[in-house]
Amino acid sequence: MELWQRLLVIGVVLALTAVAVRLIDRRIMSSNRSAASMTRYRVLRRTIAVVIVFVGLLSALLVIPQVRAVAGALLASTAVLGLIIGFAAQRTLGNFVAGLMIAFTQPLRLGDWVEVAGVEGAVEEIGLMYTFIRTEDNARLVIPNEKLASDTIRNSTIRSPEKYAEVTVQLPSSSDLDAAIAALRPEAPGPRDAVFVRELAPSPTVALHVWAPTEGDAETLERELRLRVHRRLRDGGLLPVP
Repeated sequence: MELWQRLLVIGVVLALTAVAVRLIDRRIMSSNRSAASMTRYRVLRRTIAVVIVFVGLLSALLVIPQVRAVAGALLASTAVLGLIIGFAAQRTLGNFVAGLMIAFTQPLRLGDWVEVAGVEGAVEEIGLMYTFIRTEDNARLVIPNEKLASDTIRNSTIRSPEKYAEVTVQLPSSSDLDAAIAALRPEAPGPRDAVFVRELAPSPTVALHVWAPTEGDAETLERELRLRVHRRLRDGGLLPVP
């Protein structure tokens, strides 16, 4: 193969590599852009781009016979195996793998407000090697992904949508509080639901907490519980008769 033909093949391979990177980039960008999706997108985009460029460049270079011969000799030698094992043990690869783990397990996402090593800030960027956190004074905290994946992270953004419905009722000082709690216990069937005495002065106050899937469900449940609580206490003779 003539030199110009080899150069043409190299140019075609590199052009196809660039097109593949662009197509994959557009494909990922056209999907859902939620915080979780964008976090995966940012890391995967860099990872896929690096892999495609590496494979494309290697394929282009292997067109040259001299390079192909050297590559074949290296791959056949045991020195390459030692080099790969040694490289895998380095922090660079550890940070890269940790970045992928963060992207998929998502202990933090782009835009989340987090606390790491006593410093609070917003997650600005999750790279292949480092994660950038913007602090309140607009400084940048640069953390290796390997350290971030192994440290404790307090994420104030990721919250459960669950909320408990709360109903309280004041009873006369002479009321039998044990009987009141027993009467309301059926309204708290879940393992996290609770009926308890909140206050004793100026008059005993009994509280009922029942968990609901969302805040809206909790508001609806509260309205229903008020009626049911009143009915149970009334039927048990625990409410004062006017």
